[in-house]
Amino acid sequence: MNLPFLDIAASNSECQQELDAAYQKVIAGGWFVLGEEVSAFEKEFAEYCGVNYCVGVGNGLDAIVLILKAMNIGVDDEVVVPAHTFIATWLAVVQSGAKPIAIEPDKRTFNIDSTKIEQAITSKTKAIIAVHLYGQPSNMLAINKIAQKHGLKVIEDAAQAHGARYYDKQVGSLADAAAFSFYPGKNLGALGDGGAVVTHNQELAETVRCLSNYGSKEKYHHELLGVNSRLDELQAAFLRVKLKRLDKWNQQRRDVAKFYYEQLSDIENLWLPDILEGCEPVWHLFVVKSIQRDMIQKRLMTHGISTQIHYPIPPHLSGAFSKYMAQTSFPITETVANEVFSLPLFPRVLTDYKVKVDQMINLLKTL
Repeated sequence: MNLPFLDIAASNSECQQELDAAYQKVIAGGWFVLGEEVSAFEKEFAEYCGVNYCVGVGNGLDAIVLILKAMNIGVDDEVVVPAHTFIATWLAVVQSGAKPIAIEPDKRTFNIDSTKIEQAITSKTKAIIAVHLYGQPSNMLAINKIAQKHGLKVIEDAAQAHGARYYDKQVGSLADAAAFSFYPGKNLGALGDGGAVVTHNQELAETVRCLSNYGSKEKYHHELLGVNSRLDELQAAFLRVKLKRLDKWNQQRRDVAKFYYEQLSDIENLWLPDILEGCEPVWHLFVVKSIQRDMIQKRLMTHGISTQIHYPIPPHLSGAFSKYMAQTSFPITETVANEVFSLPLFPRVLTDYKVKVDQMINLLKTL
């Protein structure tokens, strides 16, 4: 038996009959775009996140772009982003017409370092995107305080943090708006692509909905220069089935993280992530750090144990952003990219793959 980095099929198998029934219901209904399943999921996910509004969209990248456009953020504006994040956060800013201003990560969590944000704010700054990286909330108290002081919008990139909590408040309810991804590997994953925007703000939600539907609130009446980015009925139906299990699956992820902390904390050459006060992560990823990363990964792979790197190439070093970056060196981000790797973590890893997990632990202890 090998230990995969992620086993999506294991979780899907728990609700296979309900997924099949959801599929059959949508097919029989013959309505596949902007129907009852989407409306029902939007209501249920808004309630789950503790907000008033949810708009289903095509994917997580689109969710951020649509929020920025709905906030009238675009050309000649600047948006503060983490230097260490998946590139979609930066892509969204550029696609809106604005410029990303990168901030180094906090060495304890790899989330954006809130103590460095204020020094990057200029007269052009319009918003801060707080990424809840790996499933741990960013320092939202500090970020919101800075934003309030400077009159900025705050957007949560919650693509990896479905169900995470910050001082007993759900991620998604901590800022002006939040973007979620339902890519299959997420804590709440569809069986294809999907995303959502959640917010307390009715006007913003209505604008996002209009923008995502060709700029139209009423068929053939186009008020805005919109796009086509809509969560489809089938994915909404599947997400409704899985949403009922999200808290259970997140708790299983927490159990895995707790096990890793118990087993790996004493390894001298292996750094484990800190958890900030007030944060209740959902462990989309369990990311560790070692200067021996490449050797460790190769050794684990020889025993059939898969790991991954999140993320090997920082956005500022990618060809896509070469012309956008006045600052070309982010030493903390680059060190992170060269030393981090993610251990296998998914809801049933401790039940379905316990023997291999124990073998991985033993191998790591012999570093």
